[in-house]
Amino acid sequence: MKTKTNETLEKKFYIEQLNDSNRVASFDCGDADLNDFILNQAQLFYKEKLAVNYVLKANENEKEIAAFFSLSNDKIAITDFEDKNKYNRFSRRFNNRKRFKSYPAVKIGRLGVSNSHKGEKIGSFIMDFVKSYFIFNNKSGCRFLTVDAYYEAIPFYQKNGFIPLNEADAHDKTRLLYFDLNDVSD
Repeated sequence: MKTKTNETLEKKFYIEQLNDSNRVASFDCGDADLNDFILNQAQLFYKEKLAVNYVLKANENEKEIAAFFSLSNDKIAITDFEDKNKYNRFSRRFNNRKRFKSYPAVKIGRLGVSNSHKGEKIGSFIMDFVKSYFIFNNKSGCRFLTVDAYYEAIPFYQKNGFIPLNEADAHDKTRLLYFDLNDVSD
């Protein structure tokens, strides 16, 4: 999972968890919804225990935020599939004793890279960080990562190994994608 780019970015950036006492003063990724979330809503999501938010900075004392991401608990359930046959095909990855109506997941709720750091492969670095975070010493018994990806972001997530759960619906703004953490080899 380590690449030369990741090693370089690991040396360059520091990942910090946001909480009640630290807030982001300025951030612009070019998306008003993502900007509003990190600037105005992230602390409320943390306080209400709905999401844990993280920022990437050049060092602990740096004020400029290079990127942020948000994680929350999720699941992949039988109701997420268009029909039972598709769910049955999906659940074949588990032995018969471990077939449930839902499987634990962690949702990447928000992800934004500042305009000043676009093109530095920070988004893929974050994906690798999150995968590693839940693969090594699994923090919550999670098997999958999920994301409700904006349509324009789907190629990014697919490049990072995410798979669409269902067929695209022209009326939706997002599409549910998943990543199976068991697909990662050491």
